[in-house]
Amino acid sequence: MENFRTHRRAVLALAAATALCGMTSAAQAQEKPATLLVPYPAGGPSDAIARIVNTPLGKALGQQVIVDNLGGVSGALAAQKVLAAPADGRMLFQGSPNEVILSPLANAAVKLKAEDFTLVHPIGNAVLVLVARKDLPANSADELIELARKRKDKPLTYGSVGIGSLYHFIVEDMARHSSVALQHVPYKGNAPVLQDIGGGMVDFAVLVYSAAMGALAEQGKLKVIGQLGARRSELLPSVPAVAEGRLLKGTDYTIWSGLMVRRDTPAPVVEKLHKGMLALLQEPEVRRQLAAQSQTAAPPTPLAESARFFEAETARYRRIARDINLQAQ
Repeated sequence: MENFRTHRRAVLALAAATALCGMTSAAQAQEKPATLLVPYPAGGPSDAIARIVNTPLGKALGQQVIVDNLGGVSGALAAQKVLAAPADGRMLFQGSPNEVILSPLANAAVKLKAEDFTLVHPIGNAVLVLVARKDLPANSADELIELARKRKDKPLTYGSVGIGSLYHFIVEDMARHSSVALQHVPYKGNAPVLQDIGGGMVDFAVLVYSAAMGALAEQGKLKVIGQLGARRSELLPSVPAVAEGRLLKGTDYTIWSGLMVRRDTPAPVVEKLHKGMLALLQEPEVRRQLAAQSQTAAPPTPLAESARFFEAETARYRRIARDINLQAQ
């Protein structure tokens, strides 16, 4: 009998140790960090958004979320890295139309397509603005177009994050509608574009409005002359909408960003990430910080609705790319 009791105690102890070991392994797996890949250099608006959401997202997921910046090829380099990583939910992508819809339309070397990704949930909607060097003799979109019409021998220059980026084809679409010639100067990110406008190296750009831009405008180092949404954003009520003028009626451009993963990521992983996004976007501090970056936090969106939105945006931007004759190079 004593041998039986001793054996039983040994079996129970082994079972308890095995269970504890399993719990420890599960906890270690849960704590393994995830990476939120930002497709532009540090210091720009995309980077700022990532650093607002990564900590609360990690809290909601129960694991650390580390921000990693990888610029290049209008954001497609980072998107390719996400697609090359395992589809286990530990390589997350902060994507927008720029990287997953437009890059393959503009660059023949980019083989990814929007259908390779799942939009887990939008993060926010940003205000796009026309920003100009401080001494450019134009203080509105209409004046900018009129100045460009006078500068046939020396076209106005504008910066963007690269050929085929949203900012590039918005300006080209505006130029097409206005019958003006402009000179495109491509960069690798928003931050260097803003820096060169502040330094007077380029005439203007379409960019996401940011706190850094607002500070430079207040210091008189550059000027914000219009916003591109159909109407003035509540986040930027003092800057007129381009559509309020005479020459660019009907202009309506904003840009969204969202949390994305590979299309073949398992459904339970996607659902967990989706719940994490729902939780963090309801946090008042997250919403406040997004507003400080001129981002309107996305409303709660079911997974199926996120998918429909992504499909509609893909169709919309592909149509615009065709309208401006964007050719893959």
